[in-house]
Amino acid sequence: MPRRINTSVSSFPCPRLRPLVLALSVALGHAGAASAADEAPDAPEATVLPVITITGANEHGSYKVRESDSASKLNLTLRETPQSVSVVTRARMDDFRLDTVNDVLANTTGVTVEKVETERTYYVARGFDIINFQVDGVGTPLVFGNMMGNLDTALFDRVDIVRGANGLAASTGNPSATVNFIRKRPGAAFAANAGLTVSSWNTRRIDADVSSPLNDSGSVKGRVVVASQQGDSYLDRYETKKNVAYGIVEAKLGSDTLLSIGHTWQDNKSRGGMWGALPLYFTDGSPTNYPTGASTSADWSFWDSTTKGSFVELNHQLGQGWALKSTLSHNTESSRSKLFYVYGTPDKATGAGLFSYPSAYRSDHRQSLFDIGASGQFKLAGRQHDLSFGASWSRSRLDDLSGYGRGSGTPLTASTDFTGAYPLPEFDERFDGSTYQDVRKSVYAAARFTLADKVKLLTGLNAAKADSSGLSYGSSKQKSASRTSPYLGLVLDVAPQLSLYTSYTEIFSPQSEQDINGVALDPIMGSSAEAGFKGDLFGGKASYSGALFRARQDNTAEQADMNGGKAYYRGINAESTGAELEVTGELAKGWLASVGYTHLKVEDGEGKKTKTYVPRRLLRMASTYRLPAVPQLKIGANLNWQSDIEREQKPGIVTRQDSYATLGLMARYEINRNMTLALNLNNVTDKKYLTSLYWSQAYYAAPRSASATLNWTY
Repeated sequence: MPRRINTSVSSFPCPRLRPLVLALSVALGHAGAASAADEAPDAPEATVLPVITITGANEHGSYKVRESDSASKLNLTLRETPQSVSVVTRARMDDFRLDTVNDVLANTTGVTVEKVETERTYYVARGFDIINFQVDGVGTPLVFGNMMGNLDTALFDRVDIVRGANGLAASTGNPSATVNFIRKRPGAAFAANAGLTVSSWNTRRIDADVSSPLNDSGSVKGRVVVASQQGDSYLDRYETKKNVAYGIVEAKLGSDTLLSIGHTWQDNKSRGGMWGALPLYFTDGSPTNYPTGASTSADWSFWDSTTKGSFVELNHQLGQGWALKSTLSHNTESSRSKLFYVYGTPDKATGAGLFSYPSAYRSDHRQSLFDIGASGQFKLAGRQHDLSFGASWSRSRLDDLSGYGRGSGTPLTASTDFTGAYPLPEFDERFDGSTYQDVRKSVYAAARFTLADKVKLLTGLNAAKADSSGLSYGSSKQKSASRTSPYLGLVLDVAPQLSLYTSYTEIFSPQSEQDINGVALDPIMGSSAEAGFKGDLFGGKASYSGALFRARQDNTAEQADMNGGKAYYRGINAESTGAELEVTGELAKGWLASVGYTHLKVEDGEGKKTKTYVPRRLLRMASTYRLPAVPQLKIGANLNWQSDIEREQKPGIVTRQDSYATLGLMARYEINRNMTLALNLNNVTDKKYLTSLYWSQAYYAAPRSASATLNWTY
């Protein structure tokens, strides 16, 4: 017989859980018994409660997650979130060796990675630059432009990508996407993992990840992640070395308080890296076609960068379902380089027409951030609702110096080959640089109202203020801008496994790009709206979604041209409309997949095509299958396809990149319960294509490559 349980709420040993017990009793149809027990706590009668079975999905090794707070700072399921959200899990990163952020985003629905140089990268979604990045939900403003270095993913458990303007979780931004990096955290039990990878071009990588309780009670836990990689490249003269380390300690200060302290470090060293890239057309307008490994770098070129980040995080349970989270972090980034830029337009017959531009560059970027927020539930009009609110502050300071080399503008030898033989000059011809600061403050509030059992309204606002001061290459950075952006989202459950949604938010984003006169462009303004559907398949093991979106952005910075080796920009108006479809999860036993398709149109204020370097159609596919006959073996493939792109270099001269697809293959075999061997092939068809047309120069992507990984797990 089932055990008899006294359902008296007032006699329940934990006062904080009494409301939960009462709610459970009501839900089970025993409200009357509970009320009677409250009135007579010593009554001998008892009620027999039925057996309750609670089930949940095990997301370890999956391609999908159930919940994310990346869009609203409310821990909602993806179906409850009125925006398009893609998640790249740890399992998918491991299956396809997505060891860098570039790899992750290049395999994400609706995102393109614009690798304009070997060390600098831009990211684009829905036709606009991605400038909002978060770590564990805390914004890290990308104040000074693109992302430098190749950020390693060893320290992340997953990456959330919220497409569209993130009007609640991000104070400023574009109608593109917000990328939220979720760091690894210590587990309750000891666990260890180590891997050794050997790849094409003599590349070697070592990973190690150890998590363990640090005292007998388990109230203090720690985790350490390290990675080291070095090797040559398919690009002439290019070689890299990267070291990564991450450590975190979590300590329970009481039953309701958790303190986390951590530090990250990544050191990148590159030799033969490119500043700028290859010229794309000859003086007669015909396209160039260099070897895949061609590089403009000199033998002495190098570009080293180091990033460090320390953080303290305090989570406190306030009771009654309310929680408080505060984070203080400090990040630094420094770089040192000697680089060789090649500019001009070569003559097809002689190769003449290219000129030298050597420079030595150093920069130091320091950023401090503070974020505090509370979330919980409240009752109104007989229904339960969700609320989150908070504030954030950031200060970013950049100090950089450029020393220009003697002989700038010297004509290069009349050859179409780039040999790297340009002699190392003294970098004292002249000096220029920047010293400026950016301060951003914001407050936000978001409430999700349960209008009916199947209707939820998410509404809120984000008020932001940005102030800059200082000088950059002789131009003033003094500016101040503020804006309050509203957000509205509605979710309607039309079936047990299907929801419809719509959302709207406005856009505000200061920008540091300068026009030809060295004056910073005015802030970006605009709006973003989308409507779509989300559903679950196979008992929640897989999910599907679709969205129609429209985004308008005014005064967006677009590179106009180069002036003495320095890019200058103009502000353009643009509107993007399009549709997205995505399916992710376990489609059958042992079969994991993630498939996303994007169709896009981008026009300027006059209805003409703009941002033509952005592909109008994208397909992202990844799938693995565990063979029933050989359960130790997992095989898989990923396919990335994009439509053609182009860039008008000058009137009548257009550079085009035809549509292309790249195919990757993987296989993993479990030698025993602790050891696996994995093989990965990239660009199996050896497709030759340009990495980007974001700039007027570009270089070629990597040809076919292979890697083998031996992994040990305890």
